[in-house]
Amino acid sequence: MTQQLNRDEILDSIHGNVQEKNTIKHMLATEVIMRALARKLGEDEEEWGITGLIHDIDMELVEGDMSSHSRLSADIAQELGAGKTMVHAVLSHNEAHGVPRETKLDKALFCADPLSGLITAAALVRPDKLSGLTTKSVMKRFREKSFAAGVNREQVAQCQEIGLELEEFISLGIEAMQGIAPELEL
Repeated sequence: MTQQLNRDEILDSIHGNVQEKNTIKHMLATEVIMRALARKLGEDEEEWGITGLIHDIDMELVEGDMSSHSRLSADIAQELGAGKTMVHAVLSHNEAHGVPRETKLDKALFCADPLSGLITAAALVRPDKLSGLTTKSVMKRFREKSFAAGVNREQVAQCQEIGLELEEFISLGIEAMQGIAPELEL
């Protein structure tokens, strides 16, 4: 299934559907976190990465309507060649639909999505951005409910459902995002 997917075609589709640079950077960050998770957990890196990359492709198309968000993303993913497991993960990452998260891929996307936002917010308040960001500093920010208030901490903490402790998950996310810091402008 994942062999049919072409990352360049997916990026073209993303750039055709998403104008907001920060949304695109969020999708790229989620992609690298998902790839790192796949490597760590012995899963299909391409499948997991593409799922992270495409998960929010519909945000501007649904004009931020969370009751519609992810249904269109799932349809677009399927049109681009994504298999059923990827489509289900994209659909289930939005709790508004009540689609149960069943697979490890579903659960990984659910917790990686907000982690990219938390790490981005933590990097933005540092003079050295991502390069000097530590797990300890993100953990401190994680406990500050007013910091990056839109980040659902419970959702991030669901990393335990895929076998990772919170600190390990945050560390993996930081390292993954540091690998594409110039692309993220962090």
